[in-house]
Amino acid sequence: MAQTRIPCLLMRGGTSKAACFLSSDLPEQPELRDQVLLAAMGSPDSRQIDGIGGADSLTSKVAIVGLSRRPDADVDYLFAQVMVDESRVDYGQNCGNILSAVGPFAIERGLVAPTGELTQVRIYMENTGQVAIANVRTHDGSVEYAGDVSIDGVPGTGAPLVIEFKDIAGSSCGSLLPTSRARDEFDGVEVTCIDNGMPVVLVRAEAFGCSGYESPQQLDADNALKGRLENIRLQAGQAMNLGNVKHRNVPKMCLISPAVSGGVLNTRTFIPHRCHTSVGVFGAVSVATACTLEGTVAADIADLHWQDRMRLSVEHPTGEFTVEASFQQGQLISCGLVRTARLLFDGFVCIPPKLWSR
Repeated sequence: MAQTRIPCLLMRGGTSKAACFLSSDLPEQPELRDQVLLAAMGSPDSRQIDGIGGADSLTSKVAIVGLSRRPDADVDYLFAQVMVDESRVDYGQNCGNILSAVGPFAIERGLVAPTGELTQVRIYMENTGQVAIANVRTHDGSVEYAGDVSIDGVPGTGAPLVIEFKDIAGSSCGSLLPTSRARDEFDGVEVTCIDNGMPVVLVRAEAFGCSGYESPQQLDADNALKGRLENIRLQAGQAMNLGNVKHRNVPKMCLISPAVSGGVLNTRTFIPHRCHTSVGVFGAVSVATACTLEGTVAADIADLHWQDRMRLSVEHPTGEFTVEASFQQGQLISCGLVRTARLLFDGFVCIPPKLWSR
């Protein structure tokens, strides 16, 4: 019997890759849809050898996109993190990197018509209930991928893709500071719990006897460190209104230290148990925001030069991530990010027909 063929675009968004699907091309039943996504990516398997996943959490992602019925959005976007070596799909968070691929995908699939040299795509993020606006370069009725913008973690250059956010505070936890405090303490360690698009727990690297400048490989090999971080993460998850986070990817744990390359802060982020080679989009927004709030563990060491509109460079193991923040009377009112994206292939992903025959 022939395999079931599902239309799919594989796209890079920022420093991640995702299989991008129209919602109408996947099963409506959530449980069956998860099984289809697991089969498509080749999970559970550490190599994902029988699917299109890249054996890494950054390349085992899915974007599910469809026309929106909301008056303030053009498309609805549901992000799915397909676990690599678990038979599980997590919808408990956003992914800002893959968000940068949603605008181009919507245009490629005809959900949004291009308008001149710049096309705005209003995206409703189903995972957290917020709207983002993607400003996509277009030319002669097509997405323009070529350009001269480079982002750390991606070789070469591409067309700039600016994403604007107005209200992402408390996207998962209900408030910017979910514990109502700028500083908490777990296991005798001071932390800041924050959610400005991504739930993050910030902690000074020196609190664990680290410099904060170790390589991800060094930190991944430190099982004692990871055990302590996980104990704090589980407690912080409860305090941040996320419940039992043992089997969830949030909150992210972020070791912070003074910047060394002209940024506001240096980071080492765990997602949640492996050290990220860079930093996630929304994670960077949350970290940058913490730098601007009085009393946080980040404010103590952040190198800030206050203006009503600031570019905050968050350093990470492979470079930096710039968050553009706007303030009014000292209050954060919006954030903007510059990313690039690229279409990698357009075709079909095949799954066994016994799983789903459409």
